[in-house]
Amino acid sequence: MAYTTIDNPELYFQTKLYAGNGGTQSITLDGSENMQPDWVWIKNRSGSDQHSIYDSVRGANKVLRSNSDASEGTQTDGLTSFDSDGFSVGASGSVNTSSNNFASWNWKAGTSFTNDASATGIGTIDSSGSVNDTAGFSICSYTGTGSAGTWKHGLSTTPQMVIIKKRNSSSSSNWMVYHIGLGGPLYHIWFDLTNDRGDDTNSWNNTAPTSSVFSIGTRSENNNNNDTYIAYCFSNRKGFSKFGSYTGNGNADGTFVFCGFRPAFLITKKTNGTDNWGLLDNKRDGYNLTNKALTPNSSGTEYTSNSPAVDFVANGFKIRESDGVINGSGDSYIYMAFAESPFVTSTGIPTVAR
Repeated sequence: MAYTTIDNPELYFQTKLYAGNGGTQSITLDGSENMQPDWVWIKNRSGSDQHSIYDSVRGANKVLRSNSDASEGTQTDGLTSFDSDGFSVGASGSVNTSSNNFASWNWKAGTSFTNDASATGIGTIDSSGSVNDTAGFSICSYTGTGSAGTWKHGLSTTPQMVIIKKRNSSSSSNWMVYHIGLGGPLYHIWFDLTNDRGDDTNSWNNTAPTSSVFSIGTRSENNNNNDTYIAYCFSNRKGFSKFGSYTGNGNADGTFVFCGFRPAFLITKKTNGTDNWGLLDNKRDGYNLTNKALTPNSSGTEYTSNSPAVDFVANGFKIRESDGVINGSGDSYIYMAFAESPFVTSTGIPTVAR
């Protein structure tokens, strides 16, 4: 059975739904424990506003859009602060349109780190950020050199997924993703596009990450000289997070994927075709079938038709849709998932299906 060291996932990840008021408001998370988030991702479910992504390393007023290659923007009326149990927002339509419904996904990092690569001998590129090694999550900032190198990611274990975005305004740049399920360090995929996986030795210098550093090549999307980058790094944590792959069967009685927990959050992407990314969570439906989907690479509203429909079960997710976005016959997919509750707690108590 899948025992865990994280009995309460709400200490490190929470989904929060809220209604916009068109002014200012403080959003309090629903979990049984207070959690001050360090990465907040917000989407207007009712409208076609862009996704809004904030983190405590860049600062509250700095926004990126998962559906856009645009550089970082300053948004004084977006997310205005990271609070002790949530966050505050201003009047920006992308986070607080009056009478519109919003979803937010919130992760905890919290421990700052700085690495001078030449002084420590760890990596070749300086990095800094915030890390929560218990939860297997870090936010890393670094400046590109234009030469292949490595930077410290802050985790004690090898990342299975890393999402990188160029921040500065010298040029637009796609979101570049490393994922263990793509098949190795030759491959990458784009978070803001529908493209299938690409292969390029310059993506990650054809070098797998280690428990201390992450490798980058010479692509402008992750290592242009003097450009600044932010990276979100994830490592599997038993009973809490899982980053993997599966093969679709093209049937409404779809593939079952074992995670070791009942999911609270799921993102999927076909890697051998050009379907959208899909995002589901445990709050917007609140029951099975879970099919109220949003698309990280699109500003579109929430939808249910041909969505990545699944059942969130006690130990993973069961696909209930034959559409190619999540379950094309023989197609390959990657996923990232976070837990609502572990399959079995550290004291041996099993979870139940919802």
